[in-house]
Amino acid sequence: MRHLIDPLDLSTPETARLLDLAQKILQAPQSYAHRCDGKILATLFFEPSTRTRLSFESAMLRLGGQVLGFSNAQSSSAAKGESVADTIRMISGYADIAAMRHFKEGAPFVAAQFSKIPVINAGDGGHQHPTQTLTDLFMIQRRRGSVGGLTIGLCGDLKFGRTVHSLIKSLVRYEDVRFILISPEELRAPSYIVKEVLGPSGHPWREVRRMEEVMPELDVLYMTRVQRERFFNEEDYVRLKDSYILTPEKLRLGKPDLAVLHPLPRVNEIHQNVDKDPRALYFEQARGGVYVRMALILALLGLEPEILEEA
Repeated sequence: MRHLIDPLDLSTPETARLLDLAQKILQAPQSYAHRCDGKILATLFFEPSTRTRLSFESAMLRLGGQVLGFSNAQSSSAAKGESVADTIRMISGYADIAAMRHFKEGAPFVAAQFSKIPVINAGDGGHQHPTQTLTDLFMIQRRRGSVGGLTIGLCGDLKFGRTVHSLIKSLVRYEDVRFILISPEELRAPSYIVKEVLGPSGHPWREVRRMEEVMPELDVLYMTRVQRERFFNEEDYVRLKDSYILTPEKLRLGKPDLAVLHPLPRVNEIHQNVDKDPRALYFEQARGGVYVRMALILALLGLEPEILEEA
């Protein structure tokens, strides 16, 4: 049995095979419409979510399976003090696979230690978001043909942005990737990402404060919102929330084939007029997440045995 807690739980070849399967599903979804007949996915969302939760549910329903679960901690026994370990023990008797989002870093890892079914980390605090990373890689590959050989600008909240942390950890495994970290001083990437991931990787990277000065260099611009829910006080959030706003004027500085990605939800960091630009791929990116999660569910349930190697 395999779990997906960290993006590095999948080897690079496994990731490549998974993304290839997602592409096959996208091209012929009807061929996979009954692969999960009789299977149940539990969505254990202790923290609010729209895209991730619904895309997991859509993925399982499109595969012919069923879904049960909860969408916030207050509607679960966690409100009564039940531990994550006890929750997953109980869910293991109800479902065949579980997707868990939790506000505490490491909670899905704990769940995996006690689970009798595969556990997928659907986001844990400001730590990791591996299925979003797979979705990001899928979009980059579809746009560019491959994941390596690019300059990526990661912009906004790099301190609390779990999607950024997961993506960096995955991208350093590919050749010829250059990183530009765009953020205010207060929202710089955490030291463990810089010292333990970027530094040892050997990939070129630098930190800048202004988006405009690096826009002509970028192959991918990965925008993120400043996350209100991660701040300890409202004053800091208000001061930093408008640090970066991508407008059509700024986008004119970018390459013709630039890919603008965003894990969503968007607040105001991308002006709505940017949506008309063919380089704005974030809604297509979100749609692709359904096919990626379909592929992942099939792989973890052993229904596509050639994807994953022996544990």
